[in-house]
Amino acid sequence: MSERNGTEGVRASDEATIVLAPNPGPMTLDGTNSYVLRAPGSPSAVVVDPGPDDPAHLARLAAAGPVELVLITHHHADHVAGALGFAELVGAPMRAFDPAYCAGAGPLVDGETILAAGLALEVLHTPGHTADSACFLVRGEAGPAVLTGDTILGRGTTIIADPDGALGPYLDSLERLRSLARAADAPVPALPAHGPVLPDLVAICDAYLAHRAERLDQVRAALAALGADASAEAVTDVVYRDTDASVRQAAEASVRAQLAYLRGERG
Repeated sequence: MSERNGTEGVRASDEATIVLAPNPGPMTLDGTNSYVLRAPGSPSAVVVDPGPDDPAHLARLAAAGPVELVLITHHHADHVAGALGFAELVGAPMRAFDPAYCAGAGPLVDGETILAAGLALEVLHTPGHTADSACFLVRGEAGPAVLTGDTILGRGTTIIADPDGALGPYLDSLERLRSLARAADAPVPALPAHGPVLPDLVAICDAYLAHRAERLDQVRAALAALGADASAEAVTDVVYRDTDASVRQAAEASVRAQLAYLRGERG
């Protein structure tokens, strides 16, 4: 699905190149995938998620320019720590759903189409991982692809970053992405912010929704054993008992979101 593209990074499609940030870890997998988007032959580019404040990484992104626009999928530091400095470096406006991460342009609007770098990019508000999470539909010559941010990862599943994120909106976002992909004439690739490109967005949404349903059943079973008022920590001990300590905090955040969903407190 992907191939090397000179010094710029790894080509994920005719319109998208991944420049991998040097921030691997339990939550970031191999690191943050910063995307350089341009139509074939376009002199300018769009950069999505400049990533950490790493001068060498940001210089690689800038070298792929001129950069016409910077887009942000959500506000987590592994996506935005270097973003404002990068936008200033390349002299481009930056847009996100969160106004705090906009510069020189207004916030993103759900459903709008952005024309830049020879491309038409459809903006999708996909809350759940965070309240400001966005995906971007790229309609290329070979067919559409969706940049999924952290809504869908290349390996494993994403956390629901309670209390900013919420499970109900997340399930709705997965359903929206699945419906969008089903309407296409061929499988739609998912281009995640962490991990490898996935060839079929419908299949991965199906798997994510099934996984969430299974986790909810496990939480229900834990509550039946522990009591309806059991704490997130206690439920995490049961449901995520085999989880590595390095991601324990993320597991607890997801359990808090699951409990809020089941108890009707949020989303």
